[in-house]
This record gives sequence, C-alpha cells and structure tokens, in this order.
Amino acid sequence: MNAFVIADASKCIGCRTCEIACAVAHAGGADATIDKARFFLRLKVIKGEQVSVPVLCRQCENAPCASVCPHDALVRHHDSIQVIQSRCIGCKSCVIACPFGAIDVVVTSQGVAAKSEVHKCDICVDVAASPSCVRVCPTSALTLVSSSELQQRSFKKQQQAARDNADIRLL
Repeated sequence: MNAFVIADASKCIGCRTCEIACAVAHAGGADATIDKARFFLRLKVIKGEQVSVPVLCRQCENAPCASVCPHDALVRHHDSIQVIQSRCIGCKSCVIACPFGAIDVVVTSQGVAAKSEVHKCDICVDVAASPSCVRVCPTSALTLVSSSELQQRSFKKQQQAARDNADIRLL
C-alpha cells in the first residue's frame, strides 16, 4: 500500500500554512531564496464558507494518472507516485485522469523556451523533515497514513462495528 496524506476538514482552519511549507520545502528549504518563479504548490487548500480542506494526491494504488501517462513520467517509487520531470511532455492526461483534482501542470520559462512540469504531492520523499505539510499544520488536520496506520484504523472500526452489533443483539 502507498503512504498518503489525508486531511481532516473538521480541524482545518484554512490558514494555508501547509501550502507555504510545501512550496518552501520543494524550492530548497527555509534557507533558500525563493522567488515567484520557483514557488509552486503541490497541494491546495479549498476554502468554503463553512469549511476549508487541503486537497492532496492520494497516491492511488492503481494510479489512473500513471496509467494514462504516455511517457511514464509518473511512476511508483518509495510507496508513492512520483514525477520524473525529465519525461513529462505537459500533455495534461494525468490532470484529466486524477479523480481528486490533485495534479497541476505548470508552465515555466527556461531562457527562451517554455517547459511544462507536473506538480503533485510527493509526500516530500526528497525532503529531510517530511512531509512538510503534516509537520507544520497548527491544528494537526493533516496526517501521514501508512500501511500500519491504515490497518490500525481498520481494526478499530471492526472492533466498533462488533461492539455495536453486540449492543443491538442485547436489545
């Protein structure tokens, strides 16, 4: 199972600290000089009137984005779906295939030529304190879910369902 970051909308206050931490981490860290040309988001906070929620890649097991990529720019690596930028042609097939709307294609300038890059949550596999968004969230609305965490959650739900069924039978 792939690891992924999940958001609890009931805890999110819409501060967008996670977006900033993500962009800073991928631009070289807090000590790097970050200009607008290198400030790219790999997650986005959707703010509503009543609720805000961060939207991130769910690192799907059978990732539709990876299966439609004509140049294998999206691959499974380190228990997540990672982007190999050098293979990306900017066709946006992955954007259309993503069921969560968690992928963006950004056009950057490299001298005279323009280059398209896929940006999606990579759970900070190449960042020392990862994932950055989880680490900085002031309300703990973001959680890294691993295989063991998912199994624990599943077991707790099974126990609760068994207790609920036992209570019903006693009535």
